[in-house]
Amino acid sequence: MTNPRLVLASASPRRTALLAQIGLAPDAVHAAVIDEAPRPGEAPHAYALRLAVEKARAVAARESGAFVLAADTVVACGRRIVLKPATSDEARRCLALLSGRRHRVHGGIAVVTPAGKLASRRVETAVLFKRLTRDEIDDYVASGEWRDKAGGYAVQGLAARFVRGIVGSYSNVVGLPLYETVALLVGQGYTPAARFGR
Repeated sequence: MTNPRLVLASASPRRTALLAQIGLAPDAVHAAVIDEAPRPGEAPHAYALRLAVEKARAVAARESGAFVLAADTVVACGRRIVLKPATSDEARRCLALLSGRRHRVHGGIAVVTPAGKLASRRVETAVLFKRLTRDEIDDYVASGEWRDKAGGYAVQGLAARFVRGIVGSYSNVVGLPLYETVALLVGQGYTPAARFGR
């Protein structure tokens, strides 16, 4: 049986690569244009889930008859949301905040089915950073890897040397919790196994 089209509502190359890793290639990729500012007092997990849902709905509105998959990744220290840094100084502040601490990565995923039904799920991963020296922070910021990264770091890149431990989904920290994503798609009638190795 042939699936309807699968549309990824994200321009993130990391999410596309993660899907490819498990044999899923979206038929189309469309970035959702939404207001991504946190609401006053919004909890990190609620923020991640809201953005994923809003992205899915925005793209589904112009992609009828398709499965639309959206996701968002939010890094938080306690209830404090650590946004993507826009400058090198902000990146330094992010890393200094995470240094020597356990933080949480909240992943929101959402699927809109061809029939218009919405399903969503939240995933949480705990990440423990070593205590960073000023030189380590400066070297990492100089690499430029922090750009467009939640929390100002890429766990799949140079920042892997800072991570003392992870509890939960590693792929969630990269940008898309794969197990939960497949489970959500399958639960809504999508059959990813039909695409494996084909």
